[in-house]
Amino acid sequence: MTDSKSAAIRQRLYAFLIAGAGGLAASAVSFGMAVYDAAHPPEIAAVPAGQRIDTGRWFVTIRSAHVATTPPTGIAPLSLTQYLLIDLDVTNRSATPNNILDRVVVLDEPSLKLPTPTAYLDRDRYFAGFFNPGMPERVTMAWEWPVTAKVPDTVTVIVNHQIYKLRDNLYGASGWFDRGAVATVQLPVVRTP
Repeated sequence: MTDSKSAAIRQRLYAFLIAGAGGLAASAVSFGMAVYDAAHPPEIAAVPAGQRIDTGRWFVTIRSAHVATTPPTGIAPLSLTQYLLIDLDVTNRSATPNNILDRVVVLDEPSLKLPTPTAYLDRDRYFAGFFNPGMPERVTMAWEWPVTAKVPDTVTVIVNHQIYKLRDNLYGASGWFDRGAVATVQLPVVRTP
C-alpha cells in the first residue's frame, strides 16, 4: 500500500471517529436536557375563576361548576344520571371552525374514568357543533359522573395549551398541536336541590 493511500484511509478514519464522537456528544447533551426538563417541569399557573386564559387556539374563561341530574338540554335521561357541569366562555382564535374543546378543557379526576364530556351552547341549550372563528360563545361542558361516586366539594379544571405549526415534523403539514397544561382553575361545586 502506498503512503498516499494509507494517508487517505487514516484521514477517513479520523473523519468517521470525529463525526461519531460529535454525534455521541450531541446525543448526550440532548439526553441530559430531556432529563433536566423532566425533573424541572414548568410552573402551571393557578388562575381564579372568571379570568380569561389564552391557550393559543382558544380564549377560555372558566366560570363555575355545579351538579345536576339533567343535562343542559333540560331533557331528563331515562336512567338516574348525575352530571358535573362546568360553565365557561370560549372564543375560537384559529382561522377555521372546530369543536375540539374537550382536549383543551380537562377535568382533573385521575381516579375516575370519566367519559368524554359533551359541550352545550347556552344560547340554544343544545349540543355544540363547530365553534366559528372569532365568535365568543357561552358553553356548558357536561361530564357524566358515576351515580355511586360522590362529587367532591371542589374540582380542578386543567386548561391545555395548543400551538400552531406551519409545518409539523412528521407530515410537513400545518396544524394545531397540544403542548400540555397552561393553567389550572379550582372551582367550588354548587349543589342545587
